[in-house]
Amino acid sequence: MKKFIYYKAALAVIPFVISCTGQKQLGEKLKPTVITETVVHDTDDPAIWINPQDASKSIIVGTDKDSDGGLFAFDLNGKIIHKVTGLKRPNNVDIEYGFILNGKKIDIAAVTERETNKVKLYSLPELNEVGEFSVFDGESERGPMGISMYKKPETGEIYAVVGRKSGPADGYLWQYKLAEKNGKITGEVIRKFGKYSGLKEIESIAVDDEMGYIYYSDEQFGVHQYYADPDRGNEELLVFGKGDFTSDVEGISIYPTSGATGYILVSNQQNDTFNVYLRENPSKGRIAEIPVSTSESDGSEVTPINLGPKFPKGVFVAMSNGRVFHLYDWRIIENRIKEAVKAAGK
Repeated sequence: MKKFIYYKAALAVIPFVISCTGQKQLGEKLKPTVITETVVHDTDDPAIWINPQDASKSIIVGTDKDSDGGLFAFDLNGKIIHKVTGLKRPNNVDIEYGFILNGKKIDIAAVTERETNKVKLYSLPELNEVGEFSVFDGESERGPMGISMYKKPETGEIYAVVGRKSGPADGYLWQYKLAEKNGKITGEVIRKFGKYSGLKEIESIAVDDEMGYIYYSDEQFGVHQYYADPDRGNEELLVFGKGDFTSDVEGISIYPTSGATGYILVSNQQNDTFNVYLRENPSKGRIAEIPVSTSESDGSEVTPINLGPKFPKGVFVAMSNGRVFHLYDWRIIENRIKEAVKAAGK
């Protein structure tokens, strides 16, 4: 989640809605406001680029995961406007703002290319390639999957945090500092950190730039929290969500309601729901579970920025089966949360 605009709103702790039989009553599945055009093979992970001149012309960038895959840019009506094809199983994508390349400030999308063991970088919004670097060099287990970007507020330095298909019980994630070299962007590894349960794999990674945290989904285990700034050390701060998921813990999105409050939404993939936690204190546990029409969602992203009449309080984007991404008006998710509060009598 990048470039927050905050909304003044009270953040309520929202309990589950439980029937007298003890079964959760989640209600009707939310329907997306927009469904994108289809990609060629298999959507996997989205990111959102905010147009600084006109937010209503912001774009959704998403991966098409295959050995002949691609990176696609959609407008807010779901139409494909740019694409890169011929990528070797691109997995996840994230966006950061204001990298200085050849003396010019640009916004960039970083994509893991699993079959080449690389991260590839593209300028926004046109998706012109501006660099690449190999990851997990020297390791027997490579196969990059998850990626998230972090911009250090004090210095403006930009980092990529990269996960892989499989790896050791500690040092599963590697963090790379981005730099210009010979007119292109490259990355240098500056730390190795992160515990891994060994149960399945780690794919989804999200960075909260403002609060300075990294979150990542340890599938079939829970969500880990670490500091994003490498100077703050490699201590694990928290694991949350254990026992809240049907099977896989997947896509993570962060919706701020102020500088230090908001929601963390995590895909409960096999249940077609998103579990919601407090951004300021996820250790309090799941505060809501939102049922969606999105099927088997791997990746998601959200922004609180006003993107125009369809998305005045932001948009929530989720990958879905069917080679598409679903765009939800944030207000319908917010309303479902309020309904849960009302039903619980709080």
